[in-house]
Amino acid sequence: MSNVSYYTEEGLKKLKDELAHLEQVERPKVSQEIADARDKGDLSENAEYHAAKEEQSLLETKIAKLKNVVASARIIDESQLDTSKILIHSIVKLKNATNGMEFTYTLVADSESDIRNGKLSVNSPIGKGLLGKKVGDVVDIQVPNGMMKFEVLDISR
Repeated sequence: MSNVSYYTEEGLKKLKDELAHLEQVERPKVSQEIADARDKGDLSENAEYHAAKEEQSLLETKIAKLKNVVASARIIDESQLDTSKILIHSIVKLKNATNGMEFTYTLVADSESDIRNGKLSVNSPIGKGLLGKKVGDVVDIQVPNGMMKFEVLDISR
């Protein structure tokens, strides 16, 4: 049974484009590498052939996983979301209670995560710690290098 994941239209399109690239570009390329290596003779001692077969196996695994993700993906209707608490696709303004620095993040699915562009995975320690919180809440979150304390300043969509 697959887990449903919620994506923006842009995020789902990115996943579908990656899947199409793997199936239409990478798969034929690997098949050609196998054919070229096979033409070189004895397969039992052909390192190129074995490497290409391994690459094909990894590629097919990646394609299968991505197909599963796309099949269970749902586009979230952001207009229906509760804006009083933090959910996936919330834009959250936080204040680090320790040093006073303010941050703004959008909580997104794992595959859309891009911390440099302010997109934080809902499955990250901070993302998990923020889910369900409201403006004014102070949250202690365990992160890999210790405990952090955040105050939720604003939530929007």
